[in-house]
Amino acid sequence: MVEIIPAIMPDNYKDLKEKANRVRGIVQCAQIDIMDGKFVPSVSWPYDKDGVKEFASMVSESEMLPFWDEIDYEIDLMVKNPEDIISNWITLGARRIIIHIESTDKIREIIDLTKDRCYRNEDFVCLEHVEFGIALGIDTGFDKLNPFVYDLDVVQLMGIKKIGYQGQEFDENTINRVKSLREKYPHLIISIDGGVSFKTAPKLISAGVSRLVSGSVIFGSLDVNETILKLKQL
Repeated sequence: MVEIIPAIMPDNYKDLKEKANRVRGIVQCAQIDIMDGKFVPSVSWPYDKDGVKEFASMVSESEMLPFWDEIDYEIDLMVKNPEDIISNWITLGARRIIIHIESTDKIREIIDLTKDRCYRNEDFVCLEHVEFGIALGIDTGFDKLNPFVYDLDVVQLMGIKKIGYQGQEFDENTINRVKSLREKYPHLIISIDGGVSFKTAPKLISAGVSRLVSGSVIFGSLDVNETILKLKQL
């Protein structure tokens, strides 16, 4: 069965906590979309007005993300030079870091960093290494993955042209990209982010995806639990 990962695009910390609360106990993993207004035009927490100081305080105090002991957080860093902030997110309890290959030329250094860091429990005991994934825009060729493909825990293909915005139209060419990537690298865990809906999900599952990341469909529904269950059953 394909894994469904709710995507939280937090306007502020309160919004993050509220949405995380809606999915805890329902899913094992949730994605937090982080946008700096530079790599993508949109801005999310902690790059909002009050978020920068709030985030810095959380890091300095080693204050964990909300419900971090109940949710495995996947941090989707839609930011320039993500290598500068990855350690902070790991400190706050991130279980998986995803960077966009177009955002940095220091992927090898990032891989080494995540391999040296671990997820901690409430007693600060190392449980396991933080997972690492690369996201590819819809116009980015798979050849960019070649130097790193056996170091990755997941590859995230974007299903929309304009990343950083929820509710956009799905790019149908993504289906062929999934098929091609699955054929080229059968071992990969492939995730799709953007444009996931009840209409597109069956096509993506048939094409060979492992995970579906969905924001607007899940959080725009009246019953989050039912919506996630229906997506799982497609």
